Amino acid sequence: QVQLVESGGDLVHPGGSLRLSCVVSGLLFRLCDMGWYRQAPGKSRALVASITRRGSATYGDSVEGRFTISRDNAENTVYLQMDSLIPEDTAVYFCKAHTPAGVDYWGSGTVVTVSS
Repeated sequence: QVQLVESGGDLVHPGGSLRLSCVVSGLLFRLCDMGWYRQAPGKSRALVASITRRGSATYGDSVEGRFTISRDNAENTVYLQMDSLIPEDTAVYFCKAHTPAGVDYWGSGTVVTVSS
């Protein structure tokens, strides 16, 4: 059974930092491309950052320079380090695994709220 479990979401003040984690089971994690997406209230789900199985990372324009995606293949985990958070980063953050067969699996999300 495939599971993606996100954690690390919290309420944080503007300018603060959080690190999100996504633990994957039931897949050959090291062969998967991984991504973090977010969905703010009333908006569509959007890509935040992605990392290929070889470790190449890309970022959405709004988070470039503030967020860092990384992966630990030994722990089947992908991380999202979020610094200099702003209220516009408030959203539910989802983890996605993209398998070599072209199948996508999603986690259930973790809530990040940036507010003073």
